[in-house]
Amino acid sequence: MSASGLLIFISGPSGVGKSTLCRRLAADLPAEFAVSATTRPGKPQDALGKKYLFVTENIFRQMLEAGEFLEYAYKFDNWYGTLRKPVEDGLEAGHTILFEVEVQGAIQIRKMFPVSLGIFVLPPSMDDLKHRLEVRKRDDEATILRRLTEAQQEIRSAQACGIYNLMVVNEDNGIDKTIKTIKRTIKTFRRDEQNRLF
Repeated sequence: MSASGLLIFISGPSGVGKSTLCRRLAADLPAEFAVSATTRPGKPQDALGKKYLFVTENIFRQMLEAGEFLEYAYKFDNWYGTLRKPVEDGLEAGHTILFEVEVQGAIQIRKMFPVSLGIFVLPPSMDDLKHRLEVRKRDDEATILRRLTEAQQEIRSAQACGIYNLMVVNEDNGIDKTIKTIKRTIKTFRRDEQNRLF
């Protein structure tokens, strides 16, 4: 936390509902999305909240060499990285910044911002996650199976690394309950930090 700013990083397997949760939190808190650069092609849903800069792999590597990323990772055949300057500027101005990031990136974020809030979103079960991935109809069967394998690895990594303040199950039709739990955790975190500082 810099000034009165707060950095919140949210992780979870593909299809667990992170983007929906982040959009709701961004509106409710309010909070700003950290800006990500990626080598993947844009999708229609990219207009709904998260901020992306779409670049070639060559440009991404140049940005990486120039130290422009807070964290970066390679996932599903594409590079993703969070731009450093907008995050630092937002925190300095006292804003709440939301990251949607996988475990590998979250570990990097926690090292740079020890006083940050980490949230990991879990599915009710792997069968439920498979159903969600099938219903959204973005991937073929082979990709869904690959995502499920990665989801199991990501959950194990999240449980083992110890950087998350909250691990919350996002139940089907239970997003309001999940949001309420996350907001309560944020409120407690802010209060504890204030008490620590004074």
